[in-house]
Amino acid sequence: MEFLVRADNNLPPDMPEQRRNELRAAERERAVRLREDGTLQRLWRVPGRTGWIGLFEAPDATALHDALASLPLWPWLDVTVEPLATHPQER
Repeated sequence: MEFLVRADNNLPPDMPEQRRNELRAAERERAVRLREDGTLQRLWRVPGRTGWIGLFEAPDATALHDALASLPLWPWLDVTVEPLATHPQER
């Protein structure tokens, strides 16, 4: 099942820069693993924002939630998920 995921990063402005850098590095590492296992299909930045849009594939919504919750930035993400269905013209 495919999901369109939109996330805004809401790290506190007073978070120390070193901690921000550590979290971002860990986030990149986790995203690589999600790509390798096929969960993360595509990822885009949103120009002018700290947000991103991703195309994820998971067996169901619970598996997607588990993948998203595994992201190091999860506690600071505002996430919106849209499950996707195949359009008749794509069949």
